[in-house]
Amino acid sequence: MATTHAAAFTQARPWSAEEFASLLDQRFCHAAGNAECFALFRVIADEAELLTIATHPDGQRQGRALACMSLWHDTARALGAAQAFLDVAADNHPAIALYMACGYVQSGTRTEYYPRPDAAACDAILMSRNLSLC
Repeated sequence: MATTHAAAFTQARPWSAEEFASLLDQRFCHAAGNAECFALFRVIADEAELLTIATHPDGQRQGRALACMSLWHDTARALGAAQAFLDVAADNHPAIALYMACGYVQSGTRTEYYPRPDAAACDAILMSRNLSLC
């Protein structure tokens, strides 16, 4: 996961193997997908939060992220989630398009949430969707 995350996340600090291991050791954290495309998410009560999703650049633009979104939604629903939410950098237009294609709508903004090494911090767009409508 860390290798794919590092290859896919070039504007932000990628997560380390230790960070992924620590998250996956947590009771409410789950993963869906495979080494080339995965989603890491948390389900608590009836809410699911997408923590990160990454597709290795060699496999992008092939529908893998869309399939992975469906997979993590199905898994979250099976674990009792009725609502899903996430945040995304306002300048990450491909991810925003993916989330909108999956039925997410903007529910808020976090100003200057994502630091950028050589630029001003970027806003986060908060998005959510009802999982019971699938």
